[in-house]
Amino acid sequence: MSPEPAHHGSAALHEGRAPASGPATEPGEPVRARPDVSASAVPSLPVPEVFAALDGAPRGLTPAEAAARQARYGPNDLPAVGRVRLWPRLAAQFTDLFAVVLLVASAITFLAYALEQPRDPATLQLAFAILGVVLLNAGIGFAQEYSAERTAQSLQAMVPHACRVLRDGERQELPARDLVPADVVVLEAGDAVPADCRLVEAQELAVNNAALTGESDAVARVADPVPQGPLLEARNCVFMGTDVVAGTGKAVVFATGAATEFGRIFRLTAAAPRQKTPLQQQVAAMARRVAGVALATGAILFAVRVPSGQPFVDTFVFSLGVMVALVPEGLPATLSVSLAIGVRRMARRHALVKQLLAVEALGSTSVVCTDKTGTLTQAEMTVVQLWADGVAHAVVGVGYAPVGEVTDAGPVRELLRAAALCCDARLVPPSGPHGWCVLGDTTEGALLVAAAKAGLDTAAEEARTPRVAEHPFDSVRKLMSTVHRDPDGTYVAYVKGAPLELLARCDAVDRTGTPVPLTEASRAEVVAAADGLAGQGLRVLAVARRRVAGSRPPLEDVESRLTLLGLAGMYDPPRPEVRDAVDACRRAGIRIVMVTGDHPLTAEAVARRVGIVRGPDPTVVTGAALDALDDGGLDALLAGSAELLLCRVSPEHKMRVVTALQRRGEVVAVTGDGANDAPALKHADIGVAMGASGTDVAREAAVMVLMDDSFASITTAVGLGRSVYRNIRKFLIYLFSHNIAELVPILAATFAGFPLVPITAVQILAIDLGSDVLPALALGAEPMEKDVMDSPPRPRRERLFSTAVIGRILFLGGIQALGVCAVFFWHIHASGIPYAHFTKSDPVYREAITMVQAGIVVSQFFNALAVRTDRQSVFRAGLLSNPWLIGAGCFGIALMAAISYAPPLQAVFNTAPLAPADWAVLAGFGALLLAAEESRKWVLRHRRTLPKGGKR
Repeated sequence: MSPEPAHHGSAALHEGRAPASGPATEPGEPVRARPDVSASAVPSLPVPEVFAALDGAPRGLTPAEAAARQARYGPNDLPAVGRVRLWPRLAAQFTDLFAVVLLVASAITFLAYALEQPRDPATLQLAFAILGVVLLNAGIGFAQEYSAERTAQSLQAMVPHACRVLRDGERQELPARDLVPADVVVLEAGDAVPADCRLVEAQELAVNNAALTGESDAVARVADPVPQGPLLEARNCVFMGTDVVAGTGKAVVFATGAATEFGRIFRLTAAAPRQKTPLQQQVAAMARRVAGVALATGAILFAVRVPSGQPFVDTFVFSLGVMVALVPEGLPATLSVSLAIGVRRMARRHALVKQLLAVEALGSTSVVCTDKTGTLTQAEMTVVQLWADGVAHAVVGVGYAPVGEVTDAGPVRELLRAAALCCDARLVPPSGPHGWCVLGDTTEGALLVAAAKAGLDTAAEEARTPRVAEHPFDSVRKLMSTVHRDPDGTYVAYVKGAPLELLARCDAVDRTGTPVPLTEASRAEVVAAADGLAGQGLRVLAVARRRVAGSRPPLEDVESRLTLLGLAGMYDPPRPEVRDAVDACRRAGIRIVMVTGDHPLTAEAVARRVGIVRGPDPTVVTGAALDALDDGGLDALLAGSAELLLCRVSPEHKMRVVTALQRRGEVVAVTGDGANDAPALKHADIGVAMGASGTDVAREAAVMVLMDDSFASITTAVGLGRSVYRNIRKFLIYLFSHNIAELVPILAATFAGFPLVPITAVQILAIDLGSDVLPALALGAEPMEKDVMDSPPRPRRERLFSTAVIGRILFLGGIQALGVCAVFFWHIHASGIPYAHFTKSDPVYREAITMVQAGIVVSQFFNALAVRTDRQSVFRAGLLSNPWLIGAGCFGIALMAAISYAPPLQAVFNTAPLAPADWAVLAGFGALLLAAEESRKWVLRHRRTLPKGGKR
C-alpha cells in the first residue's frame, strides 16, 4: 500500500532531492537548496549545510513558507489504516462456499415454486428456510467480526499530537501533523519525536529507539556531523515514534509522514499479507469437498429419478433435500460462536484475540519468536549487586518502586550518592493508575532506585551539593561527568561509565572512605569483580570521584587521576512467571526463538534466566550475519540449532526468519511491542502484541494482544487454542454424523422405490438449526483438559477430517441411519398400504417422517454425550459434568415434541403426534448408540494397554 506524497508527508529527500521554495536573496531568508542531497547524506553535513540542503534557516520557516510546503507535501500523518467498511464486510459473509451453495439452492427453489403447477406451499417454505439459514449465519459471522474489529487500536495515536516549533524565530506549539521539511523542532526530556530530524543543537540529549530498533538502552545524541552510513545508526538524528529520555536540543525536520523511518516500517507492515490460519485453510478445503459431494449426490439422484416418471419439480425438490441433508447449515454459526467462546475465555486470561480463527491457530503453534524487552523482562532496569571496598553487596527488590534494601549499606552509600548525583534521570512517584516510573535513562533510574533503597534522599543531596558543570556521556569516552559544589565551597567531580574505560583513568581506589593507591593487584581485583558481575549477565557501571579546582575545570582534569568508588551491576529483571511458561512450552513441544534488537550478551543472559537457553553453547546470530546467509543457509541455521538467539535484527530480518520458518512447515507465533516488530507480527501465523507497553502499530498488526504483557499468557492461550481445536473436532463429529442419518433414509427410499422422501428438507433444516446448534455449542464450550499441554503440536498439514475422525463419523452416523431407516420402513410396512398409494398428506406417512425426525433428534442427544471424550468413558468423565450440554439436548427434544404435537408446527413440517411407545423405541435406539460407542472406546483402551505381541 503505497501512500501518495501529496497526502502523507514529504518524500523529497528520500528521492534524492530537497524541497525547494525558490531562491533566497534577503538576509535571514533560507538559502537555495542543494538538489543532490539525499536523506542518508544529511547526517554527514555540517549544520549550516543541513539548513542549505533543506532550504531552511535556524530561525525556522515563515508561516507562508510552511503553508506552501504543507500544500505541497501534505500533513505529517501516516496513511489511515485501510478499514473495510460495514457493507463490504457484511457482503463478504455471503462469499463462503456453504453460503454460495445455499444461496443458489434457495434461488433455484424460488424458481421451482414459480414454475410448478399447482404451486406447493412447502416449496416456498423450503426456499425461505434456506435463505433464512444463510442470513442467520451471515449475521452471526458479521457480528463476531465487527465486535473483534472494535478492539483494534488506531495507528495515529503513535504520532505525537503536539510539538514545539520555531516559526520565523518564534517558539510555537503546533499540532504534529502541521510539521513540514525544514521546520526547526525544540526537544526536551519526555517528548515524543514528531518526525525524522537532524539535530542542530544537543545538550545531554538521549533517546529511546526501542520502538524502531528494539534496543532497550537509551542512546546519546549529538549535533556534530557523523560519517555517512545507515540512517538509523546516525547519532545526530532522531526519528518519529521514538522518545527523548534526557537532555534538550533543537532539530531540523528532513522527513515527514510516510517518508520517515517509522513510515517505512508502516509500509512494510501494510505490504505484508495476513496469513491464513490452519483452521481457515482446513475449513475452506472441507467446504469445497462437502459442497462438491452434496451437489454431485443431488445431481446423481435427480438423474436417476427423472427417467422413472417422477414429476420434474418434485424430483428437483427431492434432490435438493438430499443436497441440504449433506450441507451442515449450522456449521458456520456454530464454528463462529464456539471460537467466540474461546475468545472470551482467553480474554479472562488477559489475552485479547482480534480474529476468531486465530484462537484455534494458537493451538497449532510450533515456534514462538519472542522479543525480549517488555515481553520476557519487566522493562525496568534494576541494580542487584554493588561492589565497594572489595566486598559485594546485594540489593533486594526489583523494578522502579524504591522498595527493598541494600545489605550492609554503609560502605556503598558514597558509591550510590555519587552515582545518583551524576544522573539526569528522575524517579517519578505513582500517579493515578501508573506506578513508579523513570523519566530519562533507565540505567540512571536504576541507580536512583538503589540509592533510595540505601536510605539516601537524592533531592536533598542535590540541594546540598548543587551541580555547576557537566560533561555528557559520549560513546567514544563511554563516560559521563558532573561537577558539584560542596557546602564548604570546594568542588568535586563525579564520573560514571564503562568499567575498563573508567579504571584506566583512576590512580586510587576508595577503602573505607580513604583513597588508597591503585596497585596492579588492586586493579586486577577490580577487573575480576567487574568480570564476575558481567558473567552473571549484568550490565556493569563504575563510579569514581576527584576533587577539582574551580567550577569549570577542563574535561581532561575532571576525568583523570580519579578515585574509584565501586561498581554497580544491574539488569532488566525477567518476569517471574516467564520461566514456568517457558517450561510449559518445552513440555508442549513448542520451540522458542529469541528475536531482539539488543546486544548478544544481554540477550543470552536473559535467555538463560528464563530457561530459553540451558546448554553451554547456544547459537547466537546477529542481523549482519543473517545478511550474509542465503535462503539455504538460513534454512540450515533454523533446522540445526535447538537454542537460537537472533540479535541486532531489523524488521526485514524478522520477516525473513518468520517466512523461513513457515517454509519449513512451522506454525509461527511472533511476539513484540515496538513498531519494528509490526511487519513480522502481521506476517506471522499468530502475531502477539503487548497491550500495556506495546505501541499502537504493534497492536494494529497483531491478531492477539496480551493485556498484561506477560509471556505466560501466551502459554495459557496456546493451551486454550488446543482445547478449542479438540472441541471443534467434537462438534464436527456430532454434526456430520447426523447428516449421514439424514441422507441414508433418502437413498434407501430411492432404491426401494418409495415415491416420497423419509425426511423433508424443511425437517432437515429444523434439525440442523433448531435441535443441533445448541448441543454443538455446548460441546464447543467443553472445559480445557488437564493434559492439553503434554503433547507436541499437531503438524501443520494435519487434516481436520483425519482418518480417525471420518471413521468415527461413519460409525456413529451409520448406527443412527440404521435406527431411523428401521423405524421408517417398519411404520410404512406395518400399515399394509402399497408404496404407490402414499401421498404427502397420508397420516401414516406423516407419522413415519415424524419418527425419522424425532429419531435423529433423540439419537443426537445420546451422540452428544458419546463424543465428549475420545477414549475415556463418558461415565468416568461424568454425565452431568457439562450441564449446558444436557440442557441443550433437552431443548432439542422439547422442540421436536412441539413440532410433533403443536398444530401450527404440524402444518409447517407435515408431522403427526407420536405415541409414548414411539418415544420409547427411539430412546432405545439412542441408548444403543451410546452403548456401541462406549464399547468402541473400551476396545481402544484395551488395545492401548496391551504390550507388544498382543499378550498381557
